[in-house]
Amino acid sequence: MKVAVKNWSGEQVSEVDLPEAIFNAEVNVPLMHQALLRQNANAHLGTHKTKTRAEVNRTTKKVYKQKGTGNARQGSRKAPHWVGGGTAFGPVVHDYIQDMPKKMRRAAIRSALTQKLKDEGLVVVENFESVVGKTKDLSAALKTLGVNKGLIVLPTRVVEVERAARNLPNFKSLQVGYLNIRDIFKYDGMVVSLDALKKIEEWLA
Repeated sequence: MKVAVKNWSGEQVSEVDLPEAIFNAEVNVPLMHQALLRQNANAHLGTHKTKTRAEVNRTTKKVYKQKGTGNARQGSRKAPHWVGGGTAFGPVVHDYIQDMPKKMRRAAIRSALTQKLKDEGLVVVENFESVVGKTKDLSAALKTLGVNKGLIVLPTRVVEVERAARNLPNFKSLQVGYLNIRDIFKYDGMVVSLDALKKIEEWLA
């Protein structure tokens, strides 16, 4: 399966043969959905907490005497129906972590990359060396490539590109080792260099 390799002027300079195992895999929608739910769940800190009636700091003195007032009997100002009282059935600290075998996670990434290629959202460039580390230059180059909202996949850390992409609200730069299902879905396009493709093949093939 061959795709065009472009320079930053949008011109085709060569072709590259994409690995079938990664970019022509079975598109397993339930698996991708499970992987996405897992990633979102694992990003949930779970630090939410409210105080129960046993934890609020209020007086323990009886509100008023038990009988003779005509009011309903009250035992504590800490009860949930009092202002400043504890919360009944409120959230408590716990984790949302979901586990998923490595083989399933990688299969989900392969499905997502295959779908991205089918949707014509994959753009392969020669390298990132010719991109000047300025936001204006990177924005113009991406516009030339026809990418309006995309994920820039780097083989290793490229400080100039990362710094330039940081100021573009519709783009995100990411190293191959951090490629994930949520970012693949979030952005319409993917700009990948030849070196990054080799690393993806080493990782997922």
